[in-house]
Amino acid sequence: MTIGVGMQRTASPRTSWLALSASCAILSMLAPGATVFAQASRPNGASNPAASSESTLPAQVGLIDMAHVFKNSYKFLSLTEALQKEIEAADGEAKGLVQKIQELQGQLNSGNLKPESPDYDKLVEQIAKSKAELETFKRVSQQKFLRKEADIYKSVYLDVEDAVRRYATYYKYTLVLRFDRNALENDDNPREVMNGLNRQVIHYRTQDDMTDPVLKFLNKEWEKNGGAVPESLAPKGK
Repeated sequence: MTIGVGMQRTASPRTSWLALSASCAILSMLAPGATVFAQASRPNGASNPAASSESTLPAQVGLIDMAHVFKNSYKFLSLTEALQKEIEAADGEAKGLVQKIQELQGQLNSGNLKPESPDYDKLVEQIAKSKAELETFKRVSQQKFLRKEADIYKSVYLDVEDAVRRYATYYKYTLVLRFDRNALENDDNPREVMNGLNRQVIHYRTQDDMTDPVLKFLNKEWEKNGGAVPESLAPKGK
């Protein structure tokens, strides 16, 4: 269940010629104050905890499905969609370079130029230069997009971490763990079934699952700060 570029259940941009793993970075600061969750209903209607000294708090474990949060985060989806458009634009530029090389190669193989003639040698040099330009473009683009992707994951993760801390402080959770709340019986893929057998959380109380309120808070903050609903989640026909 590691959250990162290789997260199994997080949607990511399509792989292009760049061999990128996807998926999209300015850090968004959450509003201060733990009471931001006071107006949000606790899972299953659980009541607010009584005030007590932190040193005397009983152990209370909270859970969050990080993969679900990333998959449905407005910020994560919006940024990855924007990154995908950049990848597609770069892919188009690369195809243009490939086409240029193919045209030069066609001229070289046409038989109209005598081998080792000045024009022939000049064309060979142009092809070599264009190929080097293409490889450099691919390498630089791949590094740039992987760096942007990592920045997106880091930014969203820090937002989630801060929201979890605020929620846990307000509701007196002493420990919060990541977990997968998808029922194992719903998995048909053999690999998913085997991964499910290694889950650290086998049983939990639904009121200790803070996934939905945290996700709701993050999406509201994204919209409040001017962010739009991701295209993939926008109502059809609009």
